Amino acid sequence: IVEKGPFKLVGLRKRVPIIFEGVNPEIAKMTELLTPEVIKQLKAISDVEPRGIISASTNFSEGRMEEKGELDHYIGVATSSNETADFDVLKIDASSWAVFESIGPFPETLQNVWGRIYSEWFPSSGYEAAPGPEILWNESPDTGNPKYRSEIWIPVKKKD
Repeated sequence: IVEKGPFKLVGLRKRVPIIFEGVNPEIAKMTELLTPEVIKQLKAISDVEPRGIISASTNFSEGRMEEKGELDHYIGVATSSNETADFDVLKIDASSWAVFESIGPFPETLQNVWGRIYSEWFPSSGYEAAPGPEILWNESPDTGNPKYRSEIWIPVKKKD
């Protein structure tokens, strides 16, 4: 469990359908907008963990666990900076975060870990999900690596 103060996620935002398996085509379209110039601008203000380009999902509609509805998807960086140019900004409150590592073929391993967080870790951990975005950090853009490494950051609070 990692304690973090407030920060901002600055980057691109789009409302996309909830998809459990495989690549989400709407998110794939978003990544095409990450030109080298945009990445350079964003990385210049990345000063908060997890560093580098991250993505976040928030504002899930009803039916999330049934793979229905939509969510707000952000691709950007975590920052304390106010130099946000023309990017979308998601303000994130101070929170406790459960951090999970995924190592293996992408996206299957990652989607498997995500499912197990909700089916295994939450029921036995003494924690529950808190308001806020779920954040994904990927080690590199090379998703073909069989030992592809990602981190999932989920805001949590102790169960009453």
